[in-house]
Amino acid sequence: MLKDTYAGDVSPDMDGERVRLAGWVHEVRDLGGIKFVLLRDRTGVVQLTLPKAKVPEDTFERAGKLRKESVISVVGEVKANEKAPGGVEVIPERIEVLSESETHLPLDPTGKVDADLDTRLDARVLDLRREEPRTYFMVRNTFTTAVREYLENHGFVEVHTPKIIATATEGGTELFPVVYFERDAYLAQSPQLYKQMLMGAGFERVYEIGPIFRAEEHNTRRHLNEAISIDIEMSFIEDEEEPMEVLEGMLEHAFERVRQEHSEELKRMGIEVPEVEAPFERITYEEALDILSEHGIEVEWGEDIPTEGERKLGEVFEDEPVFVTEWPKETRPFYTMVKDEEKGTTRAFDLLFRGIELASGAQREHRYDVLRAQIEEDGLNPESFEKYLEAFRYGMPPHGGWGLGLERTLMTMLNVPNIREVTLFPRDRKRLEP
Repeated sequence: MLKDTYAGDVSPDMDGERVRLAGWVHEVRDLGGIKFVLLRDRTGVVQLTLPKAKVPEDTFERAGKLRKESVISVVGEVKANEKAPGGVEVIPERIEVLSESETHLPLDPTGKVDADLDTRLDARVLDLRREEPRTYFMVRNTFTTAVREYLENHGFVEVHTPKIIATATEGGTELFPVVYFERDAYLAQSPQLYKQMLMGAGFERVYEIGPIFRAEEHNTRRHLNEAISIDIEMSFIEDEEEPMEVLEGMLEHAFERVRQEHSEELKRMGIEVPEVEAPFERITYEEALDILSEHGIEVEWGEDIPTEGERKLGEVFEDEPVFVTEWPKETRPFYTMVKDEEKGTTRAFDLLFRGIELASGAQREHRYDVLRAQIEEDGLNPESFEKYLEAFRYGMPPHGGWGLGLERTLMTMLNVPNIREVTLFPRDRKRLEP
């Protein structure tokens, strides 16, 4: 066994205990008669102190030859020491090099030497050894765990839908084609159609946390071509308010869990996760356009709200999430239920936070004849959606749901400048590796 104690768990009250640690060499300082090695693992850093007179000679000599970022295993005794980092140190009796690092590193994992984002993403494995990105992904894990916890407690069942599909989810053209034997196929833009089919199957409440693929040629700080989407669909709803309430309740719960479990490291990094409390503010699309007009941003009815407009709404509502409801029919996919035919509004909503769209959802059209007509109105061929439509011919309950971008949510929650910071190995217009 190479490890029975984590660096971050070594504390002064363990004084006199014998421990086995393993991790990376963070730093080495050689002061002649005494050497210091900082050992780092996923939980933090602990100081190894090697007085020449108190440790075995071969251990003392080996410590002086350690290369930064080599992987080592250490057996030693814990000593409380007020002068040591964290008030504790380990006096090694044995150091074993498990894997030696090259001397030239493409970036400095200690973070003392700055590197630009592209350099860090090119050397992502080394970059992820730094506390800052490592914390982002610990937060990500806490967030998704809290999401599952909330949804499971509210009767949702986790599902996994196909990511290789025969037709576009929304009839769009931003699809990645794939070679699929003798047929045309694409990577899925969303699990939308399958979620609705599962409502027809009687699952009533489902959720999925999985990848989506968009072949959009964006190269911005908030776009990815492969992202993780958190999706739900729920049956027997009165209107779109019910899925909206699930979304705001889930986010309130997940944000609070992050605040509770990561307050110390986030505070050290100067990050404050905002408190979000349900219910969130609600404004209609028309009201949003009026607000923007008051601030000199004119958006024509029926057009999507541009990036500039989203930013302005973020400023108006400060650190508060806001739902924009009653979107025009022409801005929404064919499966969206119309609310007012005369006005041309739908039961669709978007959730904006800090000037970025995080989620989009709606009550769906569950009536077969109306749905088929809306597919035709959008200029699409109903035969391309035959299997999807079939689910609506045998009894489909009223239903609705939403999709939430995980990376966008983390980006805004942690207030980081680029979505790639909270993506392990980003896929965008220019990056396909590592």
